Amino acid sequence: MNNRSLTVGYILVVWFVISFVTNIIGPLMPVIIKDFQLSLTLAGLLPFAFFLAYGVISIPAGLMVERVGPKVTLLCAFALNMVGALALAIWPGYAVAVGALFVIGLGMAMLQVVINPLMRAAGGEQHFAFFSVLGQLVFGLASFVSPLAFAALMKKSGGVSQWLAGLAPPELPWIGLYWLFGGLFAAALLITLVMRIPSMQLKDDERAGTLGAYVELLKDSRVRLFFLGIAAYVGTEQCLANWMSQFLSTYHGYSPLAEGAKAVGLFWGLMSIGCVVGLVLLKLLDAKIVLRLFSVLAIACVAAALFGGAELSLWAFPASGFCISAMFSIIFALSLNSVLQNHGALSGILCSGILGGAVAPLIVGALGEQIGLRLAMTFVFLLLGYILSISFWAKPQVRNETIDLRRLFGGSARAATE
Repeated sequence: MNNRSLTVGYILVVWFVISFVTNIIGPLMPVIIKDFQLSLTLAGLLPFAFFLAYGVISIPAGLMVERVGPKVTLLCAFALNMVGALALAIWPGYAVAVGALFVIGLGMAMLQVVINPLMRAAGGEQHFAFFSVLGQLVFGLASFVSPLAFAALMKKSGGVSQWLAGLAPPELPWIGLYWLFGGLFAAALLITLVMRIPSMQLKDDERAGTLGAYVELLKDSRVRLFFLGIAAYVGTEQCLANWMSQFLSTYHGYSPLAEGAKAVGLFWGLMSIGCVVGLVLLKLLDAKIVLRLFSVLAIACVAAALFGGAELSLWAFPASGFCISAMFSIIFALSLNSVLQNHGALSGILCSGILGGAVAPLIVGALGEQIGLRLAMTFVFLLLGYILSISFWAKPQVRNETIDLRRLFGGSARAATE
């Protein structure tokens, strides 16, 4: 196996670890609320701390990749992840959890900034689209497995689960996961240290950009509107993923360790399938039409989840993951195709919109204290409504290339008769 193939495999493993660790927060929420006796507002601070880190570090991480290269950036990211995970494992408590999740979030954001251009360099530009989709599928697989691993640990089913639970306080068996995460990050740190990470030349749309470029872009109302679109998408995703299990437990009596964990896992699994379906649709339809279609379906699924019966809610929440799956990529592409200069700086601004994953769950938690979680989660309709509006007002100067089915099938029919 050559070094480039090894690097591609390494990046896919990194994607798996990122997803596995990040998406454990959702199924953990009801258990953390119970174990630490938290209000919904205090619980909302946990995802807030994690995704706040993305807003803080995304642009500086881009500058770091340019200044010191991918290897040093990766080492710093894994070191932060390891410190955050082990801090929570050693000193389990709510205040430490908030700080630890922020530190882990810093590391995760740095990883995501570096591994996309690294994948292009390692796999080759001609294979970049394929490996990007493969990375998303690996990400989705890890997201599906993560809640199941959590449920197994809590039930202490299997030797590994019992061993991890034994490392944690008896009343907080889920802390064993953070010992596992700390070990994973320590291993990743050592592997990265000894690996030959290929050098990479950043393309214009991967460079962080100058301060002047950011100022110029932020004066453009389109940039601000697309930034809000990214924030709305990530806010929607995290509200559903983080509050789903708590909602199912509160209103329908489903166990967070059984049905709740499975629902969160299925949410992420269907999101991966939705990404593939979205890729096909983008070859057939204009991106704005695809965004409009998925937005309407997502609104319908969330309405069914919040106001339907127990069984409908149990299935509608995961189905919403399928519906929102292609939104991030479409909004990002529409923005880059609408603003045709300073794409590196624009990408940094848009990635900072991941901050929406911090703010939206906190808003839902705070509202839930006042009006109940069901009504509080109707805030998601506001976010999805904004995303739907993008499909009407976006004016990309470059449209996605689509296949003319009439010409395709017409040509096939003519070929068959000749």
